[in-house]
Formats: sequence, structure tokens, C-alpha cells
Amino acid sequence: MQLKRVLTLRTVVATSAGLTLASSSFVAAVQVANYLLGDTAWIAILAGGALCFLAAACFSELNGLLPTAAGIRLYFSRAFNEQVSLIISILYMLVVIIGVVGAESYVISAVLNEAFPAVPSYAWIVFMLALVTLMNLRGIKIAGVFQDIITYGLLTSMVLFGLIALVRVNFQLDAPLAPGGLTGVISAVAVGVFLFVGFEWVTPLAEEVTQIRQISRGMMIAIGLLSVAYAVFTVAMTAAVPKEALAGSAAPQVLFARTVMGGAGAAWMTLISLAATITTFNAGMISVSRFMYASAREHVLPAVFSRVSMRFFTPWVAIVTLFFIGLAVAAVILLTGRYIVLVELAAAMESLVYALAGLAVISLRRRMPEQPRPYLIRGGYTVPVLTVLVFAVLAAAVLVASGWVLVNLAAAFLACLIYVNTAVPYLKKKHSARRTGARRRPGRPAGEAGGD
Repeated sequence: MQLKRVLTLRTVVATSAGLTLASSSFVAAVQVANYLLGDTAWIAILAGGALCFLAAACFSELNGLLPTAAGIRLYFSRAFNEQVSLIISILYMLVVIIGVVGAESYVISAVLNEAFPAVPSYAWIVFMLALVTLMNLRGIKIAGVFQDIITYGLLTSMVLFGLIALVRVNFQLDAPLAPGGLTGVISAVAVGVFLFVGFEWVTPLAEEVTQIRQISRGMMIAIGLLSVAYAVFTVAMTAAVPKEALAGSAAPQVLFARTVMGGAGAAWMTLISLAATITTFNAGMISVSRFMYASAREHVLPAVFSRVSMRFFTPWVAIVTLFFIGLAVAAVILLTGRYIVLVELAAAMESLVYALAGLAVISLRRRMPEQPRPYLIRGGYTVPVLTVLVFAVLAAAVLVASGWVLVNLAAAFLACLIYVNTAVPYLKKKHSARRTGARRRPGRPAGEAGGD
């Protein structure tokens, strides 16, 4: 049974923006501002968004060429080889699941502990994961509508709150083009890029959109909306509250809201943070479950993950599995508090994948020159080459700056390598044996039937 084509451009934009727009984004936005002088954070944020447009263009061409829920697994398989694609795609999936759920669980717990100290942090995580799991089990249309409402409401609230704060502090843009030294600008842009990572996880929805070009348009629109929302909100935060105070808070957005509007503002911002986490969980559940479904369909993961609900047309085994994985990851991170390593790990992995996407565009143009491309990047190889260079440098910067990230990524890579070289051949051999048996069974003499 296949997935159902019901998603429109509106939901594609909401899903692309929703996985990116998380509670942990507010912490990253403060980091961007701290690298720069004055109120120039918007420069780094818009520059980061512009760089992500490069990667989005590469993913758009790849998705148009190979529209599939398997996403990068198929892109890299055709561009490089099967083993590289399997290792990178499985590693990518693991890092996204662990990084997103872990970081979000920790940050939203800090926000909710302040608002509701009597309620255990883990109870909130269980509630949110259960909510998005139930919606996803009921169908992509229900999960999509929920994603639309929350994501667009969240973006509107961020811009509106930022504008209110700017008016209340009588904000005036002072020295807008004087961000400081080159080192600070480069660091700020690097963190600014990471505000947008995850937008490409909408590509696994290629088999559920009504028109394939909606994927590329959705990614571009999402990055544009996020750029505006992040820029306005970050400038407003640093205009209303000293950067040192924001940097010292685990929930800087709540501190900002309380400073501007008192208790009512803090309550509003708590709701915004809660919505941001739910949209991230929901978008991640939508996208990663489809990726697992496609991987199982191609015998990279156990076949059970390819099961689709006959009633709701959803990959229900993958969805339920992600729920329990999310619970386990959240529990570990809440106990250890090691969420920063996860954020940096996800950032490094995303950058590596973006660089490989640029290489894949170059490779597939040479290997499949006659294949129709609904979306073709203009300017020849300029954009894919820039994408490779920019994101390779950013990935290297993260890995060099943090030894723990390098160690964890190496360990995860080794685990994926072992899986690809042992489990995947077994799964493919098992599937091949089943197909051979199915072909032989109808034509066998009746007397041999009892031998099975």
C-alpha cells in the first residue's frame, strides 16, 4: 500500500519551517547577537538564510530529479554509491532524531519548569510526543492541518511580539552596518546558518504532495519567512534586554517577554515556546517516519517499518517507533543535561549533508544529463560549488571546535558502517529469498507443497 497525495504548498511550507523553528532557536539567536556589535544581528541572520538558499536550490534540483520519500538515500546512491548513501542517510536520520528531540526536550523543560514548577518536566515531553504521535497515526492531513495552524501562528506571534517590543523601547537602528570584526561576523553567520537547518527534511514528503514542484517552492518560502521572523525577534530581544543577561538564561525568550510585557508577556512567550517545540516534534515525526518507511520499502531497514495503515494511509509502525525513541532520548538528556553536544552534532551533520547535496547535483548532471529536471539551478555549477565550499567549511569548523562532537560523530559513523555491512545485506538477502520462494510456489508440483 502506498502513501496518499493530499499535501498542498501551505503544509509543505509549514513542515519545512516547523522542523527548523524550535525553542532552542531562541538560544541560538542570542549566540548570533553576542558575536556582533550593537543591534546588527539581523545581518548575520539574513546572511545565514541566504546561504541556506544555496542548499535549498540543490535539494530542489535533486528532489525534482528523483521525487521519493527516500530522499537523500536515493540522491546519494545515484550520485556516489550505495554504501555511501546508506551510511550517510542512516547516520543523518539518527542524528536528526536524537539531536532534535534531545535539545528541544531540555530547552522546553527549562521554560515550563519556570511556568509550572509542580509538573515534572518529563510529563510535558510525554504529553507532546503522545499528541503528535496520535495526530500522525490519524493521517497526514490531520497532522498537516495542525502543523499549518501552529507554525503560521507561531511565525506571526514572533513578528508581532518583536514589533511591540521595538515600539515600547523606542528602538532606532543605530550603526546598522557596523557589526564589528571579521572573526565575529564569520562566527555569527555560521550560527545564523544553523538557525535554519532542518528545512530540507520536507523532501521525504515527495510522494504525498499534490504537485512535486511544491517541495522546492515550500523550502524557499519557509527560509524567507524564517529569515524575517528571526531577524525581527532577535533585534527586539537585544534591544529590550542586555545581551549578557540573555546569554546567561536557559530561556532567553521568556526573560525578554517578561521585561517587555510583565507576567502576561511571559505567559504568551511560554505558549510560543510550547508551540515551537510541538511543531518541531510534529514536523520531525511527519518527515522521519516517511524516510523510515521508504528505507524499509527498499530493504535498508526491517520490512515492518514499511507497513501502512489501510484506513489512514500512514506508516504507523515507523510513527510508533519514533514515539518510543523520542521518549528514551528525552529521558537521557533530561538526566544528563548534555544537550549542547547534540545541537553541535546536528549542526555538523546537517552541514556535511548540505555539502554532499551540492556534490550530488554536480555528479548527477554528469551521470544523468538527459533526465528531465522540473527544477534546474541557473548559473551552471556556481550554486552547487558554492554550497559544497560553504558548508564543508562550516562542518569542519564545528568539528574542530568541539572534540566531543568529533568523537560522537565518529562513533555513530562506525555504528552505521557496521549496520550497513552486516544488517543490510541480511535484509536484502532475506527479501530476495522471499521473492524467489514466491515465484517458485505457484509452479511447483502438488506433491512438493508439504515440504515447506
